[in-house]
Amino acid sequence: MLAVVLLAGGGVWLATGGGDGPEPTGKSSAAPGPDTSSTGKPKGKGKEKDPGPSDLRAEADGINTLRDPGEAKVLWLQEGGVDLPRNGASVYGPWFVGDTVVKAMFHTVTGYSTADGSEKWSFRLPGKVCGAPSQATTDGKIVFGVESGSGTEAECNALQMVDLTTGQAGWYKTYERQGTWDLLSDVAMATNGNTVTVGRTTRTDAFRISDGKVLFGELPGNCQPFGFASGPLGIAAASCQTAADDHKEQLVERIDPVSGKVLWKYEVKKGWEVSQFYSVDPLVVSLKKKGGWAILTLNPDGTYRSQLVGGKENYRVECDTELITGGGNLDNCLGVAADDRTVYLATEATESDSGPTNKVVAFDVAGGRVKWRAAAPAGQTMMPMRVEGGRLLLFVESSPKRGGGIATLAPTGGTPKLLLRHPNGGVRTEQTLFEPRVAYVDGRSLLMSTSISGVEDGDEKRAKSMEMFGN
Repeated sequence: MLAVVLLAGGGVWLATGGGDGPEPTGKSSAAPGPDTSSTGKPKGKGKEKDPGPSDLRAEADGINTLRDPGEAKVLWLQEGGVDLPRNGASVYGPWFVGDTVVKAMFHTVTGYSTADGSEKWSFRLPGKVCGAPSQATTDGKIVFGVESGSGTEAECNALQMVDLTTGQAGWYKTYERQGTWDLLSDVAMATNGNTVTVGRTTRTDAFRISDGKVLFGELPGNCQPFGFASGPLGIAAASCQTAADDHKEQLVERIDPVSGKVLWKYEVKKGWEVSQFYSVDPLVVSLKKKGGWAILTLNPDGTYRSQLVGGKENYRVECDTELITGGGNLDNCLGVAADDRTVYLATEATESDSGPTNKVVAFDVAGGRVKWRAAAPAGQTMMPMRVEGGRLLLFVESSPKRGGGIATLAPTGGTPKLLLRHPNGGVRTEQTLFEPRVAYVDGRSLLMSTSISGVEDGDEKRAKSMEMFGN
């Protein structure tokens, strides 16, 4: 989770304290490209881990017998199922391909039936997974970052392509990492059409997903991309070498994902860093510096459009860079969503008579001003996921006495409308999933832990890793 932040009322920047004023409009060049698509899968918030009973089917059936009218069923539960080292491991995914949902953890990639959670296939990677894009290709292929070597000699410098529809392995190759900055940085991976990009602090390498061919590496000049957002186009964050070697001069760029050609660039004010791409259609960029946080929107040609103008609320956005130990993708956040007219943010929870609750605040994309605020259900909090069918899709988080669920808000605000209510009788099980990502696909919601570990040997294999809800 990001630190609690304050939007400075009347200004055009967000700050954790201090700061030197609003982010100015940047400089852009070259011709505009077509609109891009919104970023990858969202995720949610979990609580303490509980190994639970070994008979997951019986546990799901037990919860379902306690359902109240209107509550969804627990369709299935899934354990970790993988023997992990002492400190556990991060969980990557989920990726949905047809009637299969896929997760990756430690050395293993596994596909499960979306209908009943049964294992359809499992593939052992040649090394520990250390990175993965938030999206697969449209035909279900993905490239994982994996470690080569073992123990203290292990290095995240290898790639393994996997066909998620079949679980079959494709090509494997290693790439070279050079210099201290490169070796110490986590990888930021993205899928752009038939290209996978592997970004680090000092450069990005791009490979063709179908056959592993190298497409480009270090680009001309002293500015190099360090991370892309998944989608049909190449929207990237770039860092420029400075005399102090601190990489504090940064850019937002559109880069052709096949040739590496820079099509336009937006220059970020010196001292600010590109933190996340909250959306790429419209292009919504999170900028950070010590004591400051700004959110701006850009036009499809990379020119400045607006910045969000805050009120008195504190805001909460959760991104993969704060949740997983291996990887630094720039395109997978919960708590923010956008369409061509509105950017939606979740506020931090505040206490009420019914317990912690929060609001969603809608900002006008064109001017950055607040349009409206909508309150969460009593005693619960909600987080924007994406805009679907003109309505804002929300994850309603569980409370100690109430199950979570999926809701929508009209583009004019108002009261959230629940699409899928998780059963109140299953709250304890729902809250055992650690800091889960949340997906909503085909009328079903999936919660997946982002990390799994155990105290005693075998705990991690029995720990719950996924829970699917539906009607």
